[in-house]
Amino acid sequence: QLLEAFGLTEAAGKQVKHYSGGMRRRIDIAASILNTPDLLFLDEPTTGLDPRSRNQVWDIVRAVVAQGTTVLLTTQYLDEADQLASRIAVIDRGRVIAEGTKGELKSSVGAGSVHLRLRDPDRRDQAADLLRRALDAQVQPEPDPVALTARLGTAASDDSAAEQAARALSALARAGITVDNFSLGQPSLDEVFLALTGHDTHDSSDRFDDPKDEVAA
Repeated sequence: QLLEAFGLTEAAGKQVKHYSGGMRRRIDIAASILNTPDLLFLDEPTTGLDPRSRNQVWDIVRAVVAQGTTVLLTTQYLDEADQLASRIAVIDRGRVIAEGTKGELKSSVGAGSVHLRLRDPDRRDQAADLLRRALDAQVQPEPDPVALTARLGTAASDDSAAEQAARALSALARAGITVDNFSLGQPSLDEVFLALTGHDTHDSSDRFDDPKDEVAA
């Protein structure tokens, strides 16, 4: 039944050493829940997997939890914690520095984030400077050369996130900077981690001595 549920029926006659990485993750979890444990520890179960295999492991974890098992999962992929966790503990350099639901953690670092895509990549630096002054907020360039993200604060202003975003767009329009795409949302867990630690989850050159995992329970 587990082989069928985990999509491994066709590989049932093969030795595990011939399985792909994603198949090995699935057979590991399947073997772990043969006796329906009350508590299951998963240490970075999706590291190195392709997106399809990652989603399959996510579905398996959700199914295990739905059966009543408590899962303690460590991961460096913060979107994974966002997808799976009911409670999250952020660990930086071996110490828990924050704990709560994902909503509590996101609200602790600001009212939300403004995500912008500009028409002209040459004006991104100017746009970032305008956003910093208009919002009194940290502005982060994205890998996309026309994209910026500004994290909105709660303490510096009584304005709502929508009002702060409107003020930012007005400042850009007055400067003649065209915005092709705009969205307003809650901070991501990556932004939460950056705000709490001052660095992202992959800054460490030695993860054993300097762990930066996010633990989701």
